[in-house]
Amino acid sequence: MASSLKEVYEKTGEYEAFYTGGDIQWTTDGGQFLCQCDDVIKVIDVNTLCNTLTIGVSTDDKDGTDQIYTFNMSHDNQTVITAHKSGLIKLWDKDSGRQVKVWKSGHKGAVARLAFDSNDTNVASGGTDGNVRLWDITHHTCTSSLKGAMGVFTVLKYHPDSSKQLIFGAADDTKIRSWDSKTGKDSIVYAGHFSKVTSLQFTLDGEHMVSSGRDRVLILWKIGESKALRVVPVYECIETIILMPPTFKVPNFKKKLETEGIYVACAGEKGAVKIWNVQISRLMFEQSNSLVSPSTEEGGLAVTHLLYNEARNMLSIATADHNIIIHDLETFTCVKQMIGFTDEILDIIFVGKDETHIVVATNSRDLKHYELGTMNCKLIKGHTDIVLALANFPTKPNVFVSSGKDNSVRIWFQDEQNEIKCFGIGVRHTGSVGSVFTSQTSDRFFTSVSQDNCLKLWTVPEEVDNIDQKIKSSHTELAHNMDINCVAVSPNDKIIATGSQDKTAKLWTEDLSLLGILKGHRRGIWCVRFSSVDQVVLTSSADSTLKLWSIADLSCLKTFEGHESSVLKIEFLSKGQQIISSGADGLLKLWNIKSSECKMSLDNHDGKVWSLAVNKNESVIITGGSDSKLVTLKDVSMEKREISAKEREALILQEQELLNLLHDKKLVKALKLAIRMERPLHVLKIVNEVLKYGKDKLSDTLKEINNTQKETLLRFAAEWNTNNKNCHAAQLVFYVLAPEIISGNLKVSSLASLVEGTLPYTERHFERLTNLLQDLNFISYTVNCMQPHAVKNVE
Repeated sequence: MASSLKEVYEKTGEYEAFYTGGDIQWTTDGGQFLCQCDDVIKVIDVNTLCNTLTIGVSTDDKDGTDQIYTFNMSHDNQTVITAHKSGLIKLWDKDSGRQVKVWKSGHKGAVARLAFDSNDTNVASGGTDGNVRLWDITHHTCTSSLKGAMGVFTVLKYHPDSSKQLIFGAADDTKIRSWDSKTGKDSIVYAGHFSKVTSLQFTLDGEHMVSSGRDRVLILWKIGESKALRVVPVYECIETIILMPPTFKVPNFKKKLETEGIYVACAGEKGAVKIWNVQISRLMFEQSNSLVSPSTEEGGLAVTHLLYNEARNMLSIATADHNIIIHDLETFTCVKQMIGFTDEILDIIFVGKDETHIVVATNSRDLKHYELGTMNCKLIKGHTDIVLALANFPTKPNVFVSSGKDNSVRIWFQDEQNEIKCFGIGVRHTGSVGSVFTSQTSDRFFTSVSQDNCLKLWTVPEEVDNIDQKIKSSHTELAHNMDINCVAVSPNDKIIATGSQDKTAKLWTEDLSLLGILKGHRRGIWCVRFSSVDQVVLTSSADSTLKLWSIADLSCLKTFEGHESSVLKIEFLSKGQQIISSGADGLLKLWNIKSSECKMSLDNHDGKVWSLAVNKNESVIITGGSDSKLVTLKDVSMEKREISAKEREALILQEQELLNLLHDKKLVKALKLAIRMERPLHVLKIVNEVLKYGKDKLSDTLKEINNTQKETLLRFAAEWNTNNKNCHAAQLVFYVLAPEIISGNLKVSSLASLVEGTLPYTERHFERLTNLLQDLNFISYTVNCMQPHAVKNVE
C-alpha cells in the first residue's frame, strides 16, 4: 500500500508573462514579437510561443534591472533602442541581445517616445519635458534639440521619405508639429485635434498623413498644408491606426476604381477593428468576430496596438488585457491567440475525456482555454465581470461550470472540435459567486456559494445545444452569517460541505438541511474537501492549518501545521492517504495523513497559490497564483523509486566485489573501488592492511591510483585524523602525498580548507605523542637507575 504513495512532484513546465503592457513590435518576416514585459523586452516566437531572447538586462545595472519606459526597433530589424528610468538610452543588437551602446538622454524628464529614421542612422527621442532630441547613433551625439511642443510626447515619427528631411511629433498640446530633421528648425504645425493624438501614419506616396485621437476623429492631412483635408468622425476613442496596403482583401468588401482612396484600419474603445476610406469618409468594413471585450468605461481602452505584417498578410491586435490576437487579413479569421499576461490565476480545471485541455479563470471576465501540449489559447467570452471559480463533472469531463463577480453561474460544453459553448446561465445570486462544485456521480446538478451568504443547488439542463438557456435553482439556503468561500459535494452526492469567513464549516444534506457544524479553526476557512474512501472531511484555513474531521461525530481528528500563512487550496491524493495543499506563502506541500508528516514542499511561485488542479490519475498537477505563472508538475515517485532500487542493486554488487578483492588480497583494486564507492572506513581498513607490509608498500600502492582518487583519499585521511585510533594511517597518507602536493604534481581543489581542518588535530596528536615519549623516556631512565641497586643487593 505504501508504494502507491506519492513522494515527489517535479516541475516540467512553466508558462509565465511575456507582455505586461507598453510597446510591442512585429518583425518584418512575421516570425517574432518584441514585447515590453516589466523591466525587459521579451522576443517571442509566434509559432512556438517560446521566449527566444530577453533584451534589456545589462551588466552595468547595479540592481540588475533598469526599467524600460519605451523602445523601438530599426526598420532592418537589426537594432533595438530603449529608454530607461535612469535617464539612459541604450542600443541593443536584436539577434544576440547584446548591449552595443549607452548614453544619457539629456532630457529633463523621462523619454516617452523613440523613433528611427528611414535609413536607421538617426534616432529621435521625445521626452516628458516637451523636447525632441535627435541623435546620430553612429557617434551617439545629439545633433539637434527641437522645441515648441508642450507636455508628454504621444507620437514621434520621421517622414518615410528621407529627402524631405522631416520629423513629426505630437504632445499633450494636441498639435502635430513638424521640424526639419537636419537643421532642427520649426516647420508646419497641424492643428485639428482637440484631444490627445494617439497615432500617425504616412501614405505610400509620402504626400499625405492620417492622424487619430481620443477626440473620436481621424484626420487626413496633406504634408506641407496646416489645414485638415478631411475630418472623419468614427464615434469612438481611437488608440491606434494602420494604413492598409494598396491591394488588400477583407470579407464583404470589394474596392471599386471610383472609390480608390486612403484606407485606414483603426481600433480603440469598442474592441473591434474598422476600416475607413478617409478620402470619402466611409466605413468600408467592421469586424464582427471580435474577441476583444469593449471598454467598460467611457473613453477607456480595449485595443492598444494594431500591427500589420505584409509578409504574412496578417493583422495583430494587442489588447488592454495584454492579449495578442492575430487575424488573417483576407478572411479576418483568428489565426492565433497569445496570452501575454494573465494577471492573477484564480482557478484551473482539466477539461475533456483525455484531459488534453485546461480552462483557466484569471482576473478577467474572459476564460482562457489552453491546449496543454502547445499552450495555444482561446478566449471564452460570456461572463460580464471577473470569473472567480470553475468546476468540472467527473462523469462528463467535457462539461464544466463557472461563476463570477457578475453574480451568475454558467454551464459550458466542449464539443469534438474543442470549441466551447455556454448552454446554461443562472442569475439567482445577489452577490459575487466565489465557489462552485459539481455532482460527483451524475451530471444532473451542481452547487454554488456566494457573498450573499447563500448556498444554492442548480439543475443542469439536458439539452446542450440550446445556447444560453436560463437554468433554475432547486434549493436555496442562507448557510452562513459571513462570506462563504468554498463548497464541496461528497463522493456519493449525499452531503454538501461549505466553508466560510465565520471560521466554521457546515455539512448539509441533499435538500440543504443542516447536518452539523465543524468548529475549531481560528480564522476563515478557504477550502473544504471530502475523502473518496473515508467518512472524513478536510478543511484549510487562514490560520495556516489543515484539519481533518470525522463526519460521524464532527470531531477534529488531526491538524496539519507547516504553512506560514493561509492555506488556500487542498486536494486528497492516493485514495485518501495523502493531501496536497497550496498556500498564500507560495508553497505547495504534500502530506501523509497516517504519519502527519510533510513529504514534499515546493516553492515555484512568488505569491499566493490560488489554484491547484490534479488530473484523474494524479500524474500531473497544475498550479497558478497571484504571480500569473502556470506551473506544471509531474509525479516522478515511481521513477525515483526505480532509480533508487537500481542504485541499491549496484551498491550491493560493488560491496560484494570489494569483499572478494579484500579476500583475495588484491589491495590496489580494492582501494580504487572503495574510493569510488566513497567508503572511508573500507579505505582505512585497506590502508591499515597495506601498512602491515611497511611504509614503502603504502608509497608503492598510492602510486597506482590517479590524482582524483588521491584527492578523495586526502579528504578521507582528514576525516580519520579526527580520531586518535586512526591518526597513524592518516598521518602516513599525508606523509606519502605531501611531496607530490609541494612539487605541484598533485593539485588539490580546496587545499587551504583541508590543511586548516587537519592542522589542529595533527598538533594535538603530536603533543600527545611527545608527552607519551617523555613518559617513556622517564620510565626507561627510572628503570635504568634502579638496575645497579638491584645488582648490588644480589651481590
